[in-house]
Amino acid sequence: MLDYPALAAVAAVVREGSFERAAAALAITPSAVSQRVRGLEERLGAILIVRGQPCEPTELGRSLCAHLDRVRLLEHDLAPALGRAAAGAGERLTLPVAVNADSLATWFPAAAAAFGRVAPVSLDLALDDEAHTATRLRAGEVLAAVTAEAEPVQGCRTLSLGALRYAACASPDFYARYFPHGVTATALEAAPCLRFDRRDFLQARWALAALGVARVGPVHWVPSTHGFLDMTRVGLGWGLHPTVMVDAPLAAGQLVELVPGQRVDVPLYWTVIRLQTQALRQLTEAVCAAAGAVLSR
Repeated sequence: MLDYPALAAVAAVVREGSFERAAAALAITPSAVSQRVRGLEERLGAILIVRGQPCEPTELGRSLCAHLDRVRLLEHDLAPALGRAAAGAGERLTLPVAVNADSLATWFPAAAAAFGRVAPVSLDLALDDEAHTATRLRAGEVLAAVTAEAEPVQGCRTLSLGALRYAACASPDFYARYFPHGVTATALEAAPCLRFDRRDFLQARWALAALGVARVGPVHWVPSTHGFLDMTRVGLGWGLHPTVMVDAPLAAGQLVELVPGQRVDVPLYWTVIRLQTQALRQLTEAVCAAAGAVLSR
């Protein structure tokens, strides 16, 4: 039988990044946190936390934290029947969820708000590229994820949400400077473009579909969805933006679409652990409803 108070201390250190902050979150002393973690490691005969700045879980530590998340979900559903003291209902449940930046900047806030209105549960959002959020789910870091992967994850179910549609845009001044004779492969290789990070290949994907070439020009790295749009507006480079964010600027003439009508769709999926709990059902319903109102089908 696992020592759950000790496991809660391990999870708090992993979540907060240090023994001191974990102690503050648990309302106990750092010494007590250290004793609980060390005691559990001794009983299991394995290291659960790599001490550092921040502290990181080992593979076993991460698996145990994921197990604790599931136990807390089940206990949350039992709380009304067992009573607050017996079920520990005074502790607010937290759901760790991975989501991509563009979803967080467009449709996901509506899902979070709808969930918050019906469930007394906190969300712990981990930001990652949509092609990599499922990796966090496989590693046990989160219980659900907005992902671009349609492939099933063991122990989870996957629901199609629709596609986030993107348009290649630039400021009118940028377009006039770099594309005076229209958007050609040669002009595209000279025009600076914006990329979110080293894993963002959406610009190259658009160029291949629009012009048959995958090469683009010099790159500016802008790891922020809203910053990406701001940098496009001021003429730093061209980039791919969710159409829900640029439809109004395009209509107002504040932005120009490089090749009108040439869009890129990124299919998104909701992958969630197969645990029949009320909180996960409510979150799934909120996510599907918010996505259905915005994403393309």
